Amino acid sequence: MAEKGRVPMIFAGTGGAALAARVAAHLSVPVCEALVGRWPNGEVRVQLREHVRGERVFLFQSFSRDVNSMVMELLVMLDAARRASAAAITAVVPYFPYSKQERKFRGREPISARLMADLITESGANRVLTMDLHEGAIQGFFKIPVDHLPSTPFVSRHLKERGLCGPDMMVVAPDEGAVEQAVELSGLLGCDIAVVFKRHPINSPTDVETVEIVGDLEGRRALIWDDMILGGSTLCNAARMVLERGAKEVHAYITHPVLCEDAVERINASCLEELIVTDTIPLPPEAARCDRIRVISVASLLGDAIDRITWECSVSELL
Repeated sequence: MAEKGRVPMIFAGTGGAALAARVAAHLSVPVCEALVGRWPNGEVRVQLREHVRGERVFLFQSFSRDVNSMVMELLVMLDAARRASAAAITAVVPYFPYSKQERKFRGREPISARLMADLITESGANRVLTMDLHEGAIQGFFKIPVDHLPSTPFVSRHLKERGLCGPDMMVVAPDEGAVEQAVELSGLLGCDIAVVFKRHPINSPTDVETVEIVGDLEGRRALIWDDMILGGSTLCNAARMVLERGAKEVHAYITHPVLCEDAVERINASCLEELIVTDTIPLPPEAARCDRIRVISVASLLGDAIDRITWECSVSELL
Protein backbone atom coordinates (compact mmCIF):
# COMPACT_ATOMS: atom_id res chain seq x y z
CA MET A 1 0.00 0.00 0.00
CA ALA A 2 1.31 3.47 -0.93
CA GLU A 3 2.14 5.83 1.91
CA LYS A 4 -1.12 7.45 2.97
CA GLY A 5 -1.38 11.04 1.85
CA ARG A 6 1.55 10.81 -0.56
CA VAL A 7 -0.40 9.87 -3.68
CA PRO A 8 -2.35 12.90 -4.92
CA MET A 9 -6.07 12.30 -5.32
CA ILE A 10 -7.29 14.32 -8.32
CA PHE A 11 -10.95 15.20 -8.73
CA ALA A 12 -12.43 17.46 -11.39
CA GLY A 13 -15.42 19.68 -11.85
CA THR A 14 -17.12 19.66 -15.23
CA GLY A 15 -15.03 22.62 -16.41
CA GLY A 16 -11.70 21.09 -15.42
CA ALA A 17 -12.13 17.47 -16.50
CA ALA A 18 -9.96 17.60 -19.64
CA LEU A 19 -7.01 19.35 -17.97
CA ALA A 20 -7.27 17.11 -14.89
CA ALA A 21 -7.03 14.03 -17.13
CA ARG A 22 -3.86 15.37 -18.79
CA VAL A 23 -2.27 16.21 -15.43
CA ALA A 24 -3.20 12.81 -14.01
CA ALA A 25 -1.63 11.11 -17.04
CA HIS A 26 1.57 13.09 -16.48
CA LEU A 27 1.65 11.92 -12.85
CA SER A 28 0.62 8.32 -13.73
CA VAL A 29 -2.35 8.48 -11.35
CA PRO A 30 -6.06 8.13 -12.13
CA VAL A 31 -8.66 10.86 -11.99
CA CYS A 32 -10.78 9.88 -9.01
CA GLU A 33 -14.45 9.18 -9.52
CA ALA A 34 -16.94 11.83 -8.50
CA LEU A 35 -20.54 12.68 -9.26
CA VAL A 36 -20.76 16.33 -10.30
CA GLY A 37 -24.15 17.20 -11.69
CA ARG A 38 -27.37 19.08 -11.10
CA TRP A 39 -30.55 18.42 -9.18
CA PRO A 40 -33.79 18.97 -11.14
CA ASN A 41 -34.06 22.54 -9.84
CA GLY A 42 -30.55 23.40 -11.08
CA GLU A 43 -28.70 23.16 -7.76
CA VAL A 44 -25.22 21.62 -7.89
CA ARG A 45 -25.02 18.00 -6.79
CA VAL A 46 -21.65 16.49 -5.74
CA GLN A 47 -20.54 13.17 -4.32
CA LEU A 48 -16.89 12.12 -4.07
CA ARG A 49 -17.06 8.40 -4.79
CA GLU A 50 -13.69 7.49 -3.32
CA HIS A 51 -12.46 7.63 0.27
CA VAL A 52 -10.41 10.77 0.94
CA ARG A 53 -9.96 10.63 4.74
CA GLY A 54 -6.37 11.57 5.53
CA GLU A 55 -5.51 12.06 1.85
CA ARG A 56 -4.16 14.99 -0.17
CA VAL A 57 -6.93 16.07 -2.51
CA PHE A 58 -6.59 18.29 -5.58
CA LEU A 59 -9.81 19.70 -7.03
CA PHE A 60 -9.58 20.95 -10.63
CA GLN A 61 -11.90 23.52 -12.07
CA SER A 62 -11.73 25.76 -15.15
CA PHE A 63 -13.92 28.75 -15.92
CA SER A 64 -14.83 29.67 -19.47
CA ARG A 65 -18.53 29.74 -20.26
CA ASP A 66 -21.11 29.57 -17.46
CA VAL A 67 -18.57 30.87 -14.92
CA ASN A 68 -20.95 31.19 -11.98
CA SER A 69 -22.11 27.59 -12.30
CA MET A 70 -18.49 26.39 -12.39
CA VAL A 71 -17.68 28.47 -9.31
CA MET A 72 -20.53 26.87 -7.40
CA GLU A 73 -19.33 23.39 -8.43
CA LEU A 74 -15.89 24.15 -7.01
CA LEU A 75 -17.25 25.46 -3.72
CA VAL A 76 -19.52 22.44 -3.22
CA MET A 77 -16.68 20.04 -4.07
CA LEU A 78 -14.42 21.78 -1.57
CA ASP A 79 -17.07 21.42 1.11
CA ALA A 80 -17.54 17.73 0.26
CA ALA A 81 -13.80 17.05 0.59
CA ARG A 82 -13.58 18.92 3.90
CA ARG A 83 -16.55 17.08 5.38
CA ALA A 84 -15.03 13.78 4.22
CA SER A 85 -11.94 14.56 6.36
CA ALA A 86 -9.34 15.04 3.63
CA ALA A 87 -5.98 15.91 5.20
CA ALA A 88 -5.19 18.69 2.72
CA ILE A 89 -7.32 20.22 -0.03
CA THR A 90 -5.85 22.20 -2.91
CA ALA A 91 -8.08 24.12 -5.29
CA VAL A 92 -6.40 23.92 -8.70
CA VAL A 93 -7.74 26.92 -10.62
CA PRO A 94 -5.20 27.79 -13.34
CA TYR A 95 -7.43 30.67 -14.47
CA PHE A 96 -8.75 32.53 -11.42
CA PRO A 97 -12.35 33.69 -11.92
CA TYR A 98 -13.34 37.32 -11.36
CA SER A 99 -9.65 38.30 -11.41
CA LYS A 100 -10.31 41.43 -13.51
CA GLN A 101 -12.38 42.76 -10.61
CA GLU A 102 -9.48 42.97 -8.17
CA ARG A 103 -10.11 46.58 -7.14
CA LYS A 104 -12.79 49.26 -7.21
CA PHE A 105 -12.67 51.21 -10.44
CA ARG A 106 -15.69 53.38 -9.65
CA GLY A 107 -17.80 54.18 -6.60
CA ARG A 108 -20.11 51.53 -5.11
CA GLU A 109 -18.41 48.61 -6.92
CA PRO A 110 -17.41 45.30 -5.28
CA ILE A 111 -13.95 43.76 -5.14
CA SER A 112 -15.14 40.46 -6.56
CA ALA A 113 -11.73 38.77 -6.68
CA ARG A 114 -11.46 39.19 -2.91
CA LEU A 115 -14.94 37.71 -2.52
CA MET A 116 -13.84 34.69 -4.59
CA ALA A 117 -10.80 34.24 -2.35
CA ASP A 118 -12.98 34.30 0.75
CA LEU A 119 -15.48 31.81 -0.71
CA ILE A 120 -12.77 29.34 -1.74
CA THR A 121 -11.10 29.55 1.67
CA GLU A 122 -14.29 29.27 3.70
CA SER A 123 -15.49 26.33 1.60
CA GLY A 124 -12.53 24.21 2.70
CA ALA A 125 -9.44 24.88 0.58
CA ASN A 126 -6.10 24.72 2.42
CA ARG A 127 -4.11 25.86 -0.63
CA VAL A 128 -4.65 27.33 -4.10
CA LEU A 129 -2.66 26.50 -7.22
CA THR A 130 -3.09 29.02 -10.02
CA MET A 131 -1.30 30.54 -13.04
CA ASP A 132 -0.73 34.06 -14.38
CA LEU A 133 -3.06 35.97 -12.11
CA HIS A 134 -4.39 39.15 -13.68
CA GLU A 135 -2.85 40.98 -10.74
CA GLY A 136 -0.25 39.33 -8.51
CA ALA A 137 -1.68 41.19 -5.51
CA ILE A 138 -4.67 38.82 -5.59
CA GLN A 139 -2.44 36.38 -3.69
CA GLY A 140 -2.77 38.72 -0.73
CA PHE A 141 -6.55 38.25 -0.68
CA PHE A 142 -6.04 34.73 0.69
CA LYS A 143 -5.26 33.66 4.27
CA ILE A 144 -4.03 30.30 2.95
CA PRO A 145 -0.93 29.50 0.82
CA VAL A 146 -1.16 30.35 -2.88
CA ASP A 147 1.22 28.77 -5.38
CA HIS A 148 1.22 31.21 -8.30
CA LEU A 149 2.91 29.76 -11.37
CA PRO A 150 3.99 32.23 -14.07
CA SER A 151 3.68 30.56 -17.46
CA THR A 152 6.46 32.47 -19.20
CA PRO A 153 9.48 30.29 -18.19
CA PHE A 154 7.61 27.16 -19.30
CA VAL A 155 6.09 28.53 -22.50
CA SER A 156 9.27 30.35 -23.57
CA ARG A 157 10.85 26.98 -24.36
CA HIS A 158 8.03 26.21 -26.80
CA LEU A 159 8.27 29.68 -28.34
CA LYS A 160 12.00 29.21 -28.91
CA GLU A 161 11.33 25.89 -30.63
CA ARG A 162 8.99 27.75 -33.01
CA GLY A 163 11.67 30.35 -33.72
CA LEU A 164 9.80 33.16 -31.96
CA CYS A 165 12.92 34.55 -30.32
CA GLY A 166 16.09 36.51 -31.02
CA PRO A 167 17.01 40.13 -31.73
CA ASP A 168 14.60 40.53 -34.66
CA MET A 169 11.66 39.70 -32.37
CA MET A 170 9.86 42.27 -30.23
CA VAL A 171 7.68 41.29 -27.25
CA VAL A 172 4.74 43.69 -27.04
CA ALA A 173 2.76 44.42 -23.87
CA PRO A 174 -0.78 45.37 -24.99
CA ASP A 175 -1.29 47.58 -21.92
CA GLU A 176 0.55 48.86 -18.87
CA GLY A 177 -0.59 45.93 -16.71
CA ALA A 178 1.23 43.41 -18.92
CA VAL A 179 4.61 45.14 -18.84
CA GLU A 180 6.19 43.15 -15.98
CA GLN A 181 5.53 39.73 -17.54
CA ALA A 182 6.41 41.02 -21.02
CA VAL A 183 9.80 42.18 -19.71
CA GLU A 184 10.41 38.73 -18.22
CA LEU A 185 9.39 36.99 -21.44
CA SER A 186 11.57 39.28 -23.56
CA GLY A 187 14.57 38.38 -21.39
CA LEU A 188 13.91 34.67 -21.81
CA LEU A 189 13.55 35.06 -25.59
CA GLY A 190 16.51 37.40 -26.01
CA CYS A 191 14.60 40.28 -27.55
CA ASP A 192 13.39 43.84 -26.87
CA ILE A 193 10.04 45.09 -25.61
CA ALA A 194 7.40 47.56 -26.77
CA VAL A 195 4.36 48.81 -24.85
CA VAL A 196 0.90 49.75 -26.09
CA PHE A 197 -0.94 52.36 -24.06
CA LYS A 198 -4.73 52.14 -24.12
CA ARG A 199 -7.76 53.55 -22.36
CA HIS A 200 -11.37 52.54 -21.75
CA PRO A 201 -14.04 55.12 -22.58
CA ILE A 202 -15.77 56.32 -19.42
CA ASN A 203 -19.24 55.33 -20.60
CA SER A 204 -18.17 51.99 -22.14
CA PRO A 205 -15.72 50.09 -19.89
CA THR A 206 -15.65 47.03 -22.18
CA ASP A 207 -14.45 49.03 -25.22
CA VAL A 208 -10.79 49.81 -25.84
CA GLU A 209 -9.03 52.76 -27.47
CA THR A 210 -5.33 52.45 -28.35
CA VAL A 211 -3.48 55.68 -27.57
CA GLU A 212 0.24 55.18 -28.29
CA ILE A 213 3.03 52.58 -28.73
CA VAL A 214 6.49 52.97 -27.23
CA GLY A 215 9.23 50.93 -28.93
CA ASP A 216 10.93 50.56 -32.32
CA LEU A 217 8.97 47.96 -34.32
CA GLU A 218 10.20 48.83 -37.81
CA GLY A 219 11.05 45.68 -39.79
CA ARG A 220 10.75 43.37 -36.80
CA ARG A 221 8.53 40.44 -35.88
CA ALA A 222 6.21 41.10 -32.94
CA LEU A 223 4.89 38.80 -30.22
CA ILE A 224 2.05 40.28 -28.15
CA TRP A 225 1.83 38.87 -24.63
CA ASP A 226 -1.12 39.10 -22.23
CA ASP A 227 -2.57 37.02 -19.41
CA MET A 228 -6.07 36.61 -20.87
CA ILE A 229 -8.18 37.30 -23.93
CA LEU A 230 -11.88 38.03 -23.46
CA GLY A 231 -13.58 39.66 -26.43
CA GLY A 232 -10.34 40.17 -28.35
CA SER A 233 -10.59 43.96 -28.88
CA THR A 234 -7.39 44.77 -26.98
CA LEU A 235 -5.37 42.13 -28.81
CA CYS A 236 -6.67 42.84 -32.31
CA ASN A 237 -6.35 46.61 -31.94
CA ALA A 238 -2.80 46.20 -30.64
CA ALA A 239 -1.90 43.87 -33.53
CA ARG A 240 -3.21 46.36 -36.10
CA MET A 241 -1.31 49.26 -34.56
CA VAL A 242 1.89 47.20 -34.30
CA LEU A 243 1.73 46.52 -38.05
CA GLU A 244 1.06 50.18 -38.74
CA ARG A 245 4.24 51.01 -36.81
CA GLY A 246 6.33 48.92 -39.22
CA ALA A 247 6.34 45.37 -37.85
CA LYS A 248 6.53 42.77 -40.63
CA GLU A 249 4.40 40.16 -38.84
CA VAL A 250 2.47 39.83 -35.58
CA HIS A 251 2.03 36.76 -33.38
CA ALA A 252 0.37 36.59 -29.97
CA TYR A 253 0.75 34.47 -26.85
CA ILE A 254 -2.13 34.67 -24.35
CA THR A 255 -2.23 32.39 -21.31
CA HIS A 256 -5.98 32.12 -20.62
CA PRO A 257 -8.23 31.83 -23.72
CA VAL A 258 -11.58 32.95 -22.33
CA LEU A 259 -12.66 33.92 -25.88
CA CYS A 260 -16.17 35.17 -25.16
CA GLU A 261 -18.74 36.73 -27.49
CA ASP A 262 -17.34 37.17 -31.03
CA ALA A 263 -13.65 36.88 -30.09
CA VAL A 264 -12.93 34.09 -32.59
CA GLU A 265 -14.47 36.10 -35.43
CA ARG A 266 -12.27 39.07 -34.47
CA ILE A 267 -9.17 36.86 -34.51
CA ASN A 268 -10.05 35.44 -37.93
CA ALA A 269 -10.55 38.95 -39.29
CA SER A 270 -7.38 40.32 -37.66
CA CYS A 271 -3.83 40.66 -38.97
CA LEU A 272 -2.48 38.07 -36.52
CA GLU A 273 -0.35 35.28 -37.95
CA GLU A 274 -1.35 33.04 -35.04
CA LEU A 275 -2.67 33.10 -31.51
CA ILE A 276 -0.86 30.77 -29.10
CA VAL A 277 -2.75 29.90 -25.91
CA THR A 278 -2.54 27.33 -23.10
CA ASP A 279 -5.10 24.78 -21.96
CA THR A 280 -5.86 26.44 -18.61
CA ILE A 281 -9.34 26.92 -20.09
CA PRO A 282 -10.97 24.51 -22.57
CA LEU A 283 -11.41 26.13 -25.96
CA PRO A 284 -14.99 26.79 -27.08
CA PRO A 285 -15.92 24.74 -30.18
CA GLU A 286 -15.56 27.65 -32.60
CA ALA A 287 -12.05 28.35 -31.29
CA ALA A 288 -11.02 24.69 -31.53
CA ARG A 289 -11.89 24.84 -35.25
CA CYS A 290 -9.88 28.02 -35.84
CA ASP A 291 -6.63 27.36 -37.73
CA ARG A 292 -4.98 30.46 -36.28
CA ILE A 293 -5.29 29.27 -32.66
CA ARG A 294 -2.64 26.87 -31.35
CA VAL A 295 -2.61 25.33 -27.86
CA ILE A 296 0.35 24.59 -25.58
CA SER A 297 -0.54 22.26 -22.70
CA VAL A 298 0.60 23.24 -19.21
CA ALA A 299 -0.35 19.83 -17.79
CA SER A 300 3.25 18.83 -17.10
CA LEU A 301 3.94 22.11 -15.26
CA LEU A 302 0.83 21.74 -13.09
CA GLY A 303 1.60 18.05 -12.55
CA ASP A 304 5.13 18.80 -11.37
CA ALA A 305 3.76 21.46 -9.01
CA ILE A 306 1.22 19.01 -7.59
CA ASP A 307 3.95 16.42 -7.08
CA ARG A 308 6.02 18.95 -5.15
CA ILE A 309 3.04 20.03 -3.05
CA THR A 310 2.27 16.39 -2.26
CA TRP A 311 5.83 15.72 -1.09
CA GLU A 312 6.17 19.13 0.59
CA CYS A 313 9.00 20.24 -1.69
CA SER A 314 9.68 23.72 -3.04
CA VAL A 315 7.36 24.76 -5.85
CA SER A 316 9.42 27.86 -6.62
CA GLU A 317 12.27 25.67 -7.86
CA LEU A 318 10.09 24.85 -10.87
CA LEU A 319 10.33 28.47 -11.95
